[in-house]
Amino acid sequence: MILLTHPTGNTFSRALLRGLEERGLLGFFATTFAARSDSFWLKALPGKLRRELLRREYALPDSKLITRPARELVRLAAERFKIGALTKHEHGFASFDAIYHDLDSYLARALPDLARRGALRAVYAYEMGAIEVFEAARELGLRRFYELPIAYWETSQRLLAEEAQRWPQWKPTLLAVDDSPEKCARKKRELELAELVVCPSQFVRDSIPESLQRGRQCVVAEFGTPPQPEPERAAIRADGRLRVLFAGSMTQRKGLADVFAAMKALNRDDVELVVVGSPLAPMEFYRGEYSGFRYEPTRPHAEMLELMRSCDVLTLPSIVEGRALVQQEAMAQGLPLIATANAGAQDLIDEGATGFLVPIRSPAAIAERIAWFADNRKQLPTMRHAAWQKATALTWERYANRIITSIESCFAESNSSAAPLPARV
Repeated sequence: MILLTHPTGNTFSRALLRGLEERGLLGFFATTFAARSDSFWLKALPGKLRRELLRREYALPDSKLITRPARELVRLAAERFKIGALTKHEHGFASFDAIYHDLDSYLARALPDLARRGALRAVYAYEMGAIEVFEAARELGLRRFYELPIAYWETSQRLLAEEAQRWPQWKPTLLAVDDSPEKCARKKRELELAELVVCPSQFVRDSIPESLQRGRQCVVAEFGTPPQPEPERAAIRADGRLRVLFAGSMTQRKGLADVFAAMKALNRDDVELVVVGSPLAPMEFYRGEYSGFRYEPTRPHAEMLELMRSCDVLTLPSIVEGRALVQQEAMAQGLPLIATANAGAQDLIDEGATGFLVPIRSPAAIAERIAWFADNRKQLPTMRHAAWQKATALTWERYANRIITSIESCFAESNSSAAPLPARV
């Protein structure tokens, strides 16, 4: 049996959770907060807040759920009331770092009892939430499975430090540049303790130093796409404009500065850039970089899909990513891609069929591909179908099965010993 832990229960951890439960491999699922739709206190809350909290509902019996809600609830309240000191990067009481560390530390203390009660054989954890529970698992002889959802920290910091030099005005949007040495050391130690490392893209796998790949299995399990009906093969828009969508945090980590530079170089009246996402700087900053974009705030998922269907192409020339889910969501709505391998797009793009792969840091290549779409609008209906077909073939069941197969392979190696690990400092 396996202890699966993720502080916020995001999309990909939920997919694995379902897979483990269906296979009878789930011992416990540990998270910060779990809602119950039949809770009397939840029914008393305003509708919008109730719906927000119900996103943390899990189809598991209470006996398999472990929660540690205090800091996460403070974080949600702090974000709602804009109390930035509580969520300050690394140092706030309810920062993501503090929330991850708190759950990790709690599970490490509880693990001997959990292992006994749940007949545990392994722990499956995620970056920044694994070091203490992995240390405890090692002492108990449990296997240690680790998911790295974004490029390894050394690769990320190198690329983002280069971006801070290349686009100094965008540095405030590159949050990972400010990670402390202690946080980076923690990430390294987690990977040293892991026996199986799961990556969402080849880019992430390749970002792991060879010295850390040796002695442990590193596998790629691509994220899934929720089932979507095939979109209509829309004709050219009445105004004749090509609508190019950028969706995600408004940061140069995702290549937004390069998109702006491409649009300025392109300077075409028949192309419109639509930016939807969370600003990490005042809107005046973005308008100063490129004034010609149309901004759309973040919105509920169904409305986001509707916005996607109103566009023609998604561009995401990320510098550092893991596997940006927005790519598959857009493709499922019929949008071909202009993206980088660093966005995790390498296997998504069949060149000229589902979109185009561009190098990082190349506004010229982005502009060239946008211009191609504007000049070849008649190709879009066929490309819309190909994009939908490609995305919807990648299911969440496939993702979970890939991981579970790797886990079962590790269990089958019952006579092999764990990889030698450096002594804890």
